[in-house]
This record gives sequence, structure tokens and C-alpha cells, in this order.
Amino acid sequence: MSLAEKTFHYPRATISLIESNLPGWDVDLYVGGSDAAADMDLLHARNIKAVLNCAVNLDINLVKHPKTEVGAHLVPHGSGHVRYYKLGLIDGPGNPEMMMLAGYHLLRSMLDQELPDKPSYPLREKGHILVNCRGGRSRSVALVSLFLHLELPFRYPTLQAAIAHVREKRGLHPDEWFETPKPDLVHIAERAGAMAKLLTAAGYGKAAVLK
Repeated sequence: MSLAEKTFHYPRATISLIESNLPGWDVDLYVGGSDAAADMDLLHARNIKAVLNCAVNLDINLVKHPKTEVGAHLVPHGSGHVRYYKLGLIDGPGNPEMMMLAGYHLLRSMLDQELPDKPSYPLREKGHILVNCRGGRSRSVALVSLFLHLELPFRYPTLQAAIAHVREKRGLHPDEWFETPKPDLVHIAERAGAMAKLLTAAGYGKAAVLK
């Protein structure tokens, strides 16, 4: 029997509020699994307007208004229920550390992005953000912890402090902590955090939105 088959997953909420009113953005940050990202009633009830899926082995059809008069061989595509962003992390070894760094910048850029007032951009309303993976217990935990450590160092001076906070808010059982998040993800998050700090010290990484 493999380790994955032996692992017991404790029950947890579909979605968890991790941080309220992010300073400078006044946006709430949530973590959840695939069921949270696929539940439009749940997202609407929490005013979640953007979803970041960080699992390479999970795709969710969030199309609300599919493009019409297209070939039958094409899958549905068009504007969605929410703004949908994708980062392809593996839940374990195999991720380049730069991918975790990219995930941090993607999450931060979702908060800073200013969408044009054009019909082709129908989802312009600001709202809260959900970061999800398949189970909402490893990849999303690692990425959100990295983000909190880098953006709120006065609250989370170390990556481990941020991970402890996310584990508590997500309701992850101590028996799961050895893999929530996976050690390989913690390692690349530490590396990504160090690189992000170097970029910031050099004047890069948190530039204003270009007009």
C-alpha cells in the first residue's frame, strides 16, 4: 500500500477564511479545495470575484457565457462566473522553485490588476479571492502562506508562522501537518520567499500598475 493510500484526510470545511481585509486592498483571502472553486452559490455568498487554481492536475469549467456559433469540435469557452487564474503546481516534488515565486506574484497581481472598461472584460468588479487546489490542504496552503509572510511580515515574520496561521484557519489536524503542506512545497516556498526579498531590495517585484 502506498503512502497516499495510507494517509487519512480529516474532515474540514469546503472553504476557509484565512485573512480578512488585507491591508491596502480591503480584500478577504480564502483557501479551499475543488468543491469550493466549483460552487458558484458559495462564491457568490462570500463575494468572491477571483479564483486562483494552483493545481496542475485540476481543471474547472467556470464558463458562464460560452461563445456561440463555434465549431462542434471546440470545447465551451467564453466569460466565466468569476475571474479565473491558473498556476500549475504539483503536490510534491517536481516543481521549479520559480513556479512558486510566479505564484506569489500572480496572487499579488490579482489584487493590483486594473481591468479596462470594455465589453470584452465583463468581470471588472472587485471582490474577495479564493486560492484553491484539489483538497485545499497543501498547494494552496503553501502559496497563501508565502503570500502572507511576504506581504504581512509584521504579523507573520517567518514562513512557518504563516503556515501555522493558515493551518489553524483551515482547520487542518496536527496529524496532517507533516504533509499540509508537503515538505517539497515548503522548501520551494522558502526559496521563493528569499528570491522575492532580493527582488524587492533591488527595487523590483512591487512596481506600481502601468497606466
